[in-house]
Amino acid sequence: MKQLFGTFGVRRIANQVLTPEFASKIAAAFGTTTKGTIAIGSDPRTSSEMIKHAVTAGLLSVGCDVVDYGMLPTPALQYAVRKNHDGGIMITASHNPPQYNGLKLLDKDGIGTPDELEEEIEDIYFNDKQKRVSWDNIKKAYKQEIIDEYIQEIIKRVDSEKLHEKKLKVVVDSGSGAACSTTPYLLKKLGCEVTTLNCQPDGFFPGRNPEPTEPNLQDLINVVKATGADIGIAHDGDADRTICIDEKGQFVYGDKSFALVEKYMLEKNNGGIIVTTVATSEAIAQIAKENNGEIILTKVGDLVVARKLKEVNGLFGGEENGGLIFPDFVYGRDSGLATAMILEILATKNKPLSQLIDELPTYYSQKRKIECSDNLKNEMITKILDDTKEYNVDKTDGVKIITDEGWVIIRPSGTEPIFRCFSEAKTQKKAEELADWGMELINKHLK
Repeated sequence: MKQLFGTFGVRRIANQVLTPEFASKIAAAFGTTTKGTIAIGSDPRTSSEMIKHAVTAGLLSVGCDVVDYGMLPTPALQYAVRKNHDGGIMITASHNPPQYNGLKLLDKDGIGTPDELEEEIEDIYFNDKQKRVSWDNIKKAYKQEIIDEYIQEIIKRVDSEKLHEKKLKVVVDSGSGAACSTTPYLLKKLGCEVTTLNCQPDGFFPGRNPEPTEPNLQDLINVVKATGADIGIAHDGDADRTICIDEKGQFVYGDKSFALVEKYMLEKNNGGIIVTTVATSEAIAQIAKENNGEIILTKVGDLVVARKLKEVNGLFGGEENGGLIFPDFVYGRDSGLATAMILEILATKNKPLSQLIDELPTYYSQKRKIECSDNLKNEMITKILDDTKEYNVDKTDGVKIITDEGWVIIRPSGTEPIFRCFSEAKTQKKAEELADWGMELINKHLK
């Protein structure tokens, strides 16, 4: 069982657990398994520069060449790795609070490393099996740019002419994260009228918490309403997730935007394979069924979804949190192409976002979380499974209890010391009841 890696990479509080020594040792273990040229990048967290130097040293010490792409979104680094390199390390804690940082390790396809490789890396780390090279075999580290190319490749994949004609009014909140260097410029190049919030990179995240939840996006909601914008766009710290605010200032849950793009992709391609997780809305399966699509469900984690998309040559995938995956471009959640694609839908359908969302299958959801130390998580799942053995339970990831009126999933976070509880039903009342039940099951064993 893995001790360091979570759903995607390693995340810890910077300079407590995630020290330069820790980062360098993990990087050396990764470089020992991967070899060749490794691309690195980071979000703007206060500790990112420190960690990046340590990662570079660790990789050089085992004979890897290192290409530093600077501050950029995770999907931009994934694009660069898939096209040019043997692996990658993104220094980011994604949506976690500012005191955290992390290492997202990427294979040669730009996909997060699989379990078996992470277990091998941990074995090397804990048993000091790094294969250090002699002084005369230490390679070079150099800087390179990829952001302009990444933006241009996104533009090629949407109807830029239609978007220039439409001249959509967009408010973008980059959350002071990595999207500061991409989304505002992408929108300008697509002919949008752009208003920016929190678009200066700042590792303290002074404007809001990096996680793009409704409570954290109140400024964006207010500005969308005040300016009469067509849409508001928000990202997390490393810019792999996209959350929308409609023209009325209403928060659009990630599974709604996922369903919107899924429907559009299936219509354009006359069907295809859609991959998502067991924690995503039933609307995704319904839309697939109605549009000649096939749905495959996986464990939670965009790297799991991405790996399955590659395996089955899938059309499109994603998660309920606003992470959309376009496998012909990047094998991971991509805020840049997701943003451009949603704008293309607005321009092509010539309808406001609120109407497009209303036309989707209607389900109601609740999303809750509670603190739980990592060392209790496995024991908690075992006890909750025992409490629910008389129900229809899906054990793909955590405990998903399926009823005639809806479902509730209880699962430990792979990135934070918390348990998540998501529910979905055909009425708001039932969704709340299911979420209450799920939280009762968690709280029963936390006491």
